[in-house]
Amino acid sequence: MKKITSLVLALMLTLSVAACGTKDETPETPGETPAETPAEGEEEPEEEPAEGGLTGSITVQAEEGWLPYYEAAVERFVAVNPDAEVELITSGAMDMLDVIDNTDATNEDVADVFSIPADRIYGLNENEALAPIDAMAIADKVGGFDNYDAGLGGNFNIDGDYLAFPMNIETLIIYANKANAETAGIDLTKTVELNDVKVSDVLIPVWNAWYGVAVTNSSGIELLGMDDSGALFSDMTKDWADLEPEKQATIEAMYNYYKGVQEAGNDMWDSSAAWGHMDTEFTTGGTAVMRVEGPWDSGKMSGLASDGADLEVLPIGSVTVAGKPLNHWKGGWGLVVNSRNEGDDEKMALAEAFIAELMNTDYALDFFKYTGKIMENVPADVYLNGDMSDADKIIVENVLASYADAPARPLFTEWGQVWSTWENSVLSWASVQPADAEAAYNAIKAAFDAMMLNY
Repeated sequence: MKKITSLVLALMLTLSVAACGTKDETPETPGETPAETPAEGEEEPEEEPAEGGLTGSITVQAEEGWLPYYEAAVERFVAVNPDAEVELITSGAMDMLDVIDNTDATNEDVADVFSIPADRIYGLNENEALAPIDAMAIADKVGGFDNYDAGLGGNFNIDGDYLAFPMNIETLIIYANKANAETAGIDLTKTVELNDVKVSDVLIPVWNAWYGVAVTNSSGIELLGMDDSGALFSDMTKDWADLEPEKQATIEAMYNYYKGVQEAGNDMWDSSAAWGHMDTEFTTGGTAVMRVEGPWDSGKMSGLASDGADLEVLPIGSVTVAGKPLNHWKGGWGLVVNSRNEGDDEKMALAEAFIAELMNTDYALDFFKYTGKIMENVPADVYLNGDMSDADKIIVENVLASYADAPARPLFTEWGQVWSTWENSVLSWASVQPADAEAAYNAIKAAFDAMMLNY
């Protein structure tokens, strides 16, 4: 229908030119060659696009802190594509996803190009919010991928369609306050066992699944898995007696951590107050020595630790739980194109080309500086030998070390139910007050039994 409408408009324009064409009576400037005027009935020649070839306009989502990088990318892009327009929409990535969830992708507040965490790919696909992109062509232009499908990019392929392009890889790491460690008598050159220190020494909000999986992954607990046949299962529906000993040990360590929090009377088991409590205690002079966070929190952690003077960054496995190293996920984000642009060749070409410019590996260091994100296709030595602060180099080094040993993040849509199921059940310990680890586990089991009835 769109093509038919375009042809009709073109025909109307032709007829209009034919009907209205008259001789220009403006006198010629002496010595100036008169411009050729199309003969009556002829169309005006179309203006050739400037070198670069891309035309049209798109909107692109960028978080507030990302703007310096995105603005520089726009400037580079339009310099070689002067007939193209790229408008930035300042919005948090999750805020824009909320708009899609509450309306749909056609909402004008949703950008043509936006960023998503990898685990949202299946849900957005089911909601028909994403347009397939020529990811392999973008990858060829960007470069640096030894095996595109073996990495994050392959996870964005659903039924043969690439629905996102890798933006970054991520996982959690350990931040340590050296001054607090000295006061507590903790040697940061050695592994710290959660069971062997005070609960105030290591800050992990285990009731929040984003952090909790670092604990459960240590012993291979599958909160929600999918077998080869596509059937869903959860270790948390097993009877306590049937749970493997190493997984029981993980739950026991969590329970002991909870008991320590209750005895200390602090806010670590309060989903609202815990974050402020952690900030206070991690500050130099506080009681906390180690804290599990992401590379994007480096500025905040540095500020709490005497502007970086007391800060040390370590791989996530520097803390063990029942003898097993903490282990997060191979997480990541992608850049996507709004489904409303599917079939619009001009916008799709512009969107794909701009994604390639955003992920231009020549600017990987700037990308990290303003977004805290590490490009998957950039070798570690580019960061470690580049013009970055020593602190940033240490962060990148430890993220990559932690990422190498991490399991893949589950991306199937059903995993979304785990977030609240885990959080509500573990937080319930504060009111249920389980007498032992088995009773604490049974509170989790009851919640997961109910969750699994949906599948």
